[in-house]
Amino acid sequence: MMKNAVEVRGLTVVRGGRPVLEGLDLTVGGGVTGLLGPSGCGKSTLLRALVGVQRLQAGEVTVFGHPAGSRPLRDRLGYVTQAASVYDDLSVAENLTFFARVLGVGRVEVDRAVEAVDLSGHRDQPVGRMSGGQRSRVSLAVALLTTPDLLVLDEPTVGLDPVLRRDLWALFHRLADAGAAVLVSSHVMDEAERCDRLLLMREGRIIADGSPDEIRERTGSADIETAFLAIVGKDAA
Repeated sequence: MMKNAVEVRGLTVVRGGRPVLEGLDLTVGGGVTGLLGPSGCGKSTLLRALVGVQRLQAGEVTVFGHPAGSRPLRDRLGYVTQAASVYDDLSVAENLTFFARVLGVGRVEVDRAVEAVDLSGHRDQPVGRMSGGQRSRVSLAVALLTTPDLLVLDEPTVGLDPVLRRDLWALFHRLADAGAAVLVSSHVMDEAERCDRLLLMREGRIIADGSPDEIRERTGSADIETAFLAIVGKDAA
């Protein structure tokens, strides 16, 4: 079993004079971990801290034993932001070839990444003419070029149709089964059941941590949304 890919201790992030995350402690291991919570609760800030692009007020974040964002992690971590981070005027293949050169990987990795996100039939299509879901998959393909040991995905299924959401979650689990740690953020509570482990987040705090079954049983709830509301209500009491 994979040791913890991520260790977070005392993480505090302040923005505009207000703490967004305050004294956060957590770990991320193998499998598919879902980071679920309402928009604005600090999910994206936490993910940015994990990949080393967020200024920290206090605390530390290590990934595979190295400080987040350090050079040894360059080829071990894949990060997909909410906004597609690819060039609209280039085709799928041209985008992947460009990023492959930046990352120092070859044509074989480009072909593998395109196939992994099921875009082989769109290799020559300009990204700017693709749907939002297809553009998201191109960004994911870029993240997969180096076969990352940790894949960090910031709301990758927002706005996608149910079939594509299902297919992407199947891909996330295939990557986890192949040995990667996968961390996926979402504000859609019905995606909780697709995760091996859940981190429920509210107002910059982790309010629950466990498998979907464990969290439902702990709160006596039929689903994760009801469990989330029960935990929030208990905190407020």
